[in-house]
Amino acid sequence: MEKAVEWLNNLIWSNALIYLCLGAGLFFTLATRFLQIRYIKEMVKLMFQGKSSEAGISSFQALSMALAGRVGTGNIAGVATAIASGGPGAVFWMWLIAFLGAGSAFVEASLGQVFKTKQNGQFRGGPAYYIEKGLNMKWYAILFAIVTVIATGMLLPGVQANTIASSMNSAFSIHPAVIGSLLVLVLGIIIFGGVKRIAYVAQVIVPFMAIAYIIMALIIVIANLSEVPAIMSLIFSSAFGADAAFGGILGAAISWGVKRGVYSNEAGQGTAPHAAAASEVSHPAKQGLVQSFSIYIDTLFVCSATAFMILITGMYNVAPNGMDPIVTNLPGVESGPDFTIKAIETIFPGFGAPFIAIALFFFAFTTIMAYYYMAETNLAYINQKTRRIWMEYVLKFAVLGVTFFGCIRTADLAWGLGDIGVGSMAWLNIIAILLLTRPALKILRDYERQKKEGKDPVFDPVKVGIANADFWEKEYVPEAAAQTPPKNSNTLNL
Repeated sequence: MEKAVEWLNNLIWSNALIYLCLGAGLFFTLATRFLQIRYIKEMVKLMFQGKSSEAGISSFQALSMALAGRVGTGNIAGVATAIASGGPGAVFWMWLIAFLGAGSAFVEASLGQVFKTKQNGQFRGGPAYYIEKGLNMKWYAILFAIVTVIATGMLLPGVQANTIASSMNSAFSIHPAVIGSLLVLVLGIIIFGGVKRIAYVAQVIVPFMAIAYIIMALIIVIANLSEVPAIMSLIFSSAFGADAAFGGILGAAISWGVKRGVYSNEAGQGTAPHAAAASEVSHPAKQGLVQSFSIYIDTLFVCSATAFMILITGMYNVAPNGMDPIVTNLPGVESGPDFTIKAIETIFPGFGAPFIAIALFFFAFTTIMAYYYMAETNLAYINQKTRRIWMEYVLKFAVLGVTFFGCIRTADLAWGLGDIGVGSMAWLNIIAILLLTRPALKILRDYERQKKEGKDPVFDPVKVGIANADFWEKEYVPEAAAQTPPKNSNTLNL
C-alpha cells in the first residue's frame, strides 16, 4: 500500500505539475499584462475595503482565510528543505514562482466570485462551482469536490495536528494527548460557529502570527545587517549558477525553489477560491486582486523571513540528493524547523524552540481551519440540491477526530495520501482555469474600463458576456441602488 501511494504521489507531484504551475503563471502574467505589478497599490487599498454582510465576509476576512491555508508549516520547514537541497539560489526561484503565481491567483479567485451562489443564506463558491457553471462539466466538478472533501477533510488536518503536537512536545514537554484535546476543544468551538466565526478567528490570528514572525526575522537581519549585501549576492549568483560553490547544482536550485514555492503559496491549486467566493464585493476583480497580494504575503514576506534568518546566520546545510555535502554548518542537523531554531538562538539562546513551536501552532492550526472550510464548501456543493445536515455533522466530527488522532499518532501514509489529494486538486483546477481564460480576461477588462471612467466598478455579467453567473445576474443589488427608494414608493418628499 505504502509503495503504491509513494509511486502515485511521485507521479502526481512530478515535474509535469511544476511545469504546469509555472507555465500557467507565466501565461496569466502575460495575458493580464503583468497585473501583479500594475495593480500593487490597488491590491493593498482593496484589502481594507468592503464590509461583511449576512451572506458574506469582508475582503480582509477572505484574505485572512486564504492566508490561513497558504501560510503553514511549509513556510518554515519547506524553505529550509529548499535551501538544504537546492542551495541559497532556491530562494530566488521561490520569489519568481510567487510573482508568476500571483497571475494565477487573480484568475481563480475572480472566477470563484463570478460563479458563486447563495446556499442556506451563505455565499459558496470555488473550483467545483466554476467548473460546473463555466465549463458545463458536472462530472468534472463532482470529481473535484469529492477529491477536496477527502483530502482536506479526512487526511490533511491530522498531519498538520501532528506538526503542532510534536513541536509543542519538544519545546515544552506537553503530552501529545493534552495538545490533541486542546486542539479539538478550540477547533470545535470555531467550526461549529460557521463560516463567520472561522473568518473572524482568521482575521485576528493570521495577521498576528505573520507580523510576529516577520518581526523576529527583522531582528535577526538587523543584528547581522552588514551581511545583507553578501547574502543578496549569494542568492542571485547561486540562482543562475554563477557562484563557485553552488554552480554545479543550478538544476536543483530551480527545481527545489519552484517546488517549494508552488507548495507554499498554492497559487492555482484551487484552495483560495473557496474563501474568495465568500467575500462581499461589488466586482469579482476586487477579490482577485486581493488574493494576488496574498501570494506576495505568503512567499515574499513569510517565506523570505525564514530564508533570511537561516542564510544570514549561516545556520544551514546544503546536501543535494545523490551528491556530497556542499555546506555543513550544522553537522547532524536535518533540514526543517531546526535550521530556523538555530538561527534564532544565535541572538536569543534557548528561545528558538519555544518560538518556532508557537509559530507552528498558529500556522498549522489556522491551516486546519482553512482545510475544514474547503471541505465544508465542497460538501455543500455535493449537497446543493438536497441539504443533508447529517453529512455536515459527520464532516465536523471527522475533522475533530483526525485532528486528535494526528496529534498522538501519524503515519507517512497519511502524508502521502494528503499530498495526492492536494496534487490532484492542483491538476484539476489549473486545467479548469486555463480553459476559463476567456471569462477571466473579460472580468479584468470590465474592471479596468470602469476604473478608467472614474467609477467604483460594479459587475454585470450580462454586459460583460458571461453566462451562468446566477447570483450576479439575479440576486446582486448594488449598494447605491439598495439605498435608493423605488420610484413608486410611498416615501413623502418633504
